[in-house]
Amino acid sequence: MKPKTAYESSFRLLCVISLLAFISYDLIRSPLLPLFAERLGARPEAIGLIVGISTVTGILFKLPAGTVSDLLGRRRLLLIGLSVFAIAPYFYFGVTQVWQLTVLRAFHGLATAIFAPVAMAVVVDLFREGRGEALSWYSSFSQAGRLSGRTVGGYLLVWFGFYQTFAISAVIGLMLIALFLTLKLPEDQPAALVVRHESSVALLQGLREVAGDRRVLITSGMEAIQMTASGALMAFLPLYGIKAGLHAGEVGLLFGAMGIASILAKPVLGRISDRIGRPPLIITGQLICAAVMIAIPWTAGLAGLLFLSLIFGFGEAVIGSSTSAMVADRCKEKSLGSAMGVFGTIMDIGHAAGPILTGFLIGIYGYAGAFSGIGILLVLTTVLFMRSFRTA
Repeated sequence: MKPKTAYESSFRLLCVISLLAFISYDLIRSPLLPLFAERLGARPEAIGLIVGISTVTGILFKLPAGTVSDLLGRRRLLLIGLSVFAIAPYFYFGVTQVWQLTVLRAFHGLATAIFAPVAMAVVVDLFREGRGEALSWYSSFSQAGRLSGRTVGGYLLVWFGFYQTFAISAVIGLMLIALFLTLKLPEDQPAALVVRHESSVALLQGLREVAGDRRVLITSGMEAIQMTASGALMAFLPLYGIKAGLHAGEVGLLFGAMGIASILAKPVLGRISDRIGRPPLIITGQLICAAVMIAIPWTAGLAGLLFLSLIFGFGEAVIGSSTSAMVADRCKEKSLGSAMGVFGTIMDIGHAAGPILTGFLIGIYGYAGAFSGIGILLVLTTVLFMRSFRTA
C-alpha cells in the first residue's frame, strides 16, 4: 500500500479528522440519544424514528454529495460537511419536544451524509493499489470515532449529564475546522465548474455506470442489511441494557467492545480481502452478525453482552473490509465519487430502516422477537446473496 508521496501525511490527517468528526457526532448519538428521547417522553416507535431520521438524511444527500464532489471537487464538499459537525451540537441546548429533536437529528445527519462518501472518494483518489487495505484503515478510524464516541458519551452522561455532553461535542466540532485548514489534497479540476453541460452529462454517465452494475448494487445491498442490524443495536441496545440492569457507562462499553474488535480486525481483513476476494468475507461476516443478533435477547449480564459485542464488531469488520473495496473495484476512476455515493445511499437505507423497523417490532413482539427477527433477516439475505452473486 503506497500512497502518492506528497499526500502520505494527508491520508493520516484525514483519518484523524474522520476519527474526531465521528467522536463528536456519536457522543450524542448512542447511548445518549435514545435515553434523551425517552426522557422527552418518546415511545419505542418514536425513538426508532429519532435515531433513524439522521440516516434518512444520508439516503437523500449521500449520492448527490459523492456525485457533486466528482464535478466541483472534494475540498469544498468536505468543508461543508465538517461545518455541520461543528454547528449542529449547539442546537441541542434548546430542544424540549420530541418533534424538535426529530428535526434537529435530520439536520445533523447532513454532516455524515456529505462528509462520509467524499472522504472515501479522497482515499480512493490517493491509492491506486491496495485499496482494500487503505479503505479498511480509513474505515477503522471512522469506526473507532463512532464507537469511542458512544463509549465516552455513556460515561460523560453518567458523570455530567446531557447538556455537558452536548457542549463537549460542540468543542470537538470546532477543532475539526482548524485541522481541515491544514489538510493538503490533490487539486480539484476547475473545468467542471465552467462547462456546465459537460458536467451534467458526466454526472448522468457516472450514475448510469454505477447504478447499472448489478454487482455494485448487490454488494451495497448486503452492507445495507448488515447496517439494519447495526442500526437496531444503536437505537435499542442502550434501552435493553438499562432494562437488563446496566448503567449508561456500561452500555457505552458495549459499543466500545464493538469498536475494539473492528479496529483490530479490519486492516488485516482488508489485506485478506485483497488476496482471496471479497464475497467469502461478506458472507462470513453477515452470518456472524446474524448469530449475535439472535443471541443478544437471551444473554444477561455485562460479561455476556460484552462478549457478544466483540463478536458483532468482528463481524462488522469482516463485511466492511470487502464491501466498499468491491464497489471501488467495479468502477472507473471518474465515477468513484458517484460509486461511493450509491454505496453510501443504499447502506443508509438499511441503517435507517434498522431503528424504525425494530421500534415497531419491539412494540409488537418485545426485545426477544425484534432482535431475533433481525438476525433471521440477515441469514435469509445471505442465502439470497450467494445465489444471486453466482448469476450476476
